Amino acid sequence: MEMYNIVVLIVLFVAGCGLIYYVLRNVGNKKVVNAVIPDIDKIREVLHAKVEFFNKLKQGQQEDFIQRVSYFLHTTKISPEKGAVITDEHRILIAASATIPLFHFNTWSYENLDEVLVYPGTFDERYGTEDADRNILGMVGDGAMHRKMIISLQALMGGFSQHANSNTAIHEFVHLIDKADGDVDGVPEYLIPKELIKPWIEEMHATISAIRRDRSDIRDYAATNPAEFLAVVSEYFFQKPQMLKSDHPELYELLDEIYAGKKTIKEPI
Repeated sequence: MEMYNIVVLIVLFVAGCGLIYYVLRNVGNKKVVNAVIPDIDKIREVLHAKVEFFNKLKQGQQEDFIQRVSYFLHTTKISPEKGAVITDEHRILIAASATIPLFHFNTWSYENLDEVLVYPGTFDERYGTEDADRNILGMVGDGAMHRKMIISLQALMGGFSQHANSNTAIHEFVHLIDKADGDVDGVPEYLIPKELIKPWIEEMHATISAIRRDRSDIRDYAATNPAEFLAVVSEYFFQKPQMLKSDHPELYELLDEIYAGKKTIKEPI
């Protein structure tokens, strides 16, 4: 039994060294805040069972995705609030939501996020969960909640249910990406190549106008403002890419270029 324990410790040490090397070479410099996270087999199991984006990747890409999920779990607090009860599956799905939008970029790290707060259900603008009119499913915090994100457990699981058309967790991480350049304006300058900014803005405003005139099948919330437009259509892009490509080919092509990882991120997000 003692020899077995020694072997286990050696395996964990080697795995930890591998992750540290991967992080230093490819990701960012965020501090480890969670020394113990779900093991690789558990992460792989949840991703295979729940994340369609992961299942469409080639094997080598899947291993890369798993390492990025592990990095997020090591460097970001995920805390239950307001009576929520969370499991390793929930933590892995949050990390997967963070990984999906930035997967095709060689260097990435949510430097503007320290903690994800998980609420059991909807909440209001004051973060309350008792108001009968509460309807918020996710939020990127400001002020006292700076560097924090709130996500409804109900919305998280709904986004990864079979045939889901939307994904609140991905939506909120896209807001964080948009926010990284200082302006939450629907133009993610950390991702978008310079030559795409003008065509993206033109397509964005044309589509928002069509939504407001009830001439688009994209849900109305996307027309709230450019930031919400980016987040909503990004959900479509990652959840139902073929449908978006068929119904909105110009929008699909622009998003495909934005999220393709062709622009090098000089500083971690």
